[in-house]
Amino acid sequence: MRLQDMSWPSVASASSRDLPVVAPIAAVEQHGVHLPVFTDSMLLGEVVRRASERLGDRVVWAPLLWFGNSHHHLDFTGTLSASPRTYLDMLSDLIENLLTHGFRRIVLLNGHGGNITPANQAVFEARQRHRRRSDLLLLSATYWLLGEQPVDMGPKFVQKSMGHACEWETSMVLKLAPELVADLEPIDPVPMGDAFAQASRGWTTKDRSEAGHIGDPRRATAEKGEALFRRFADDATAFLERVITWDGSSWGN
Repeated sequence: MRLQDMSWPSVASASSRDLPVVAPIAAVEQHGVHLPVFTDSMLLGEVVRRASERLGDRVVWAPLLWFGNSHHHLDFTGTLSASPRTYLDMLSDLIENLLTHGFRRIVLLNGHGGNITPANQAVFEARQRHRRRSDLLLLSATYWLLGEQPVDMGPKFVQKSMGHACEWETSMVLKLAPELVADLEPIDPVPMGDAFAQASRGWTTKDRSEAGHIGDPRRATAEKGEALFRRFADDATAFLERVITWDGSSWGN
C-alpha cells in the first residue's frame, strides 16, 4: 500500500493493525559523466516496486524521499543535498511523525551511501527517546547490504562491492532506462580501494575521482542490471518478511 494514495482514516487503520511502514530514502546527486543525477532514487524506486509487488497489502510504503545527504558530491553540478545535521533532523522528524500516527515497525530503506550514517543515527536516537517502550522496531537498512554481495551470479561481475556510477549502478540503469546512459567507451576506471579502509575517513568525491565515478562502468550490461535487481529485490523482500513476522517485543524471533 502506498501511503500517498491512502486517506487519513486508511492510514490510521493500517497503523492500528501493526503494519510496517517503509520510508525509502535516496538522493539527487552527480553520477559521473554517464548517468543521470536521479540514479540512486531511480534504482531504489525499482527495488521498492519489485518488493512491493510481492508483499502486497502487508506493508505501507511512504513516498520516496529524494533529498539526501550528498555534500561530498557538491563540487559537481546538479547535486542537491541537505547538510548532514539537517538531514539527521529531517529523518528524526519523519520517524517521530510515524510514531505519532501509531506505527511501531518503522524501516528507513536506503539507496544512497551518504545516507547510511545519518539514517543509522536517526533510528538509534529515536530508540533512546522512546527507551521505555518495548514494542518498537526501528530499523535502518541499505538495499545492497541486505544479503550476500552478488558477485557469484550468472553474469561475470568484476566489482565485489557497491561503488559509485560503477559497474553495478550503470548496469541497473542500463536495464531500467538505457536511453539515459551516455557512451561508456571513453571512461577510465577509478580504483575502489582506500589505504585507510579500517578507519572512517572524511572525504569528498573530488578527492577520489575527477570525473565523479568510482569503479569501472565499462563492465556494465543490462543483463547484469537485471540480475542485480532480482537479487536486491529478493533481499529486501526477505528482510521485510522478518519485520512483518516480528513478535512485537523480543530482540529477535
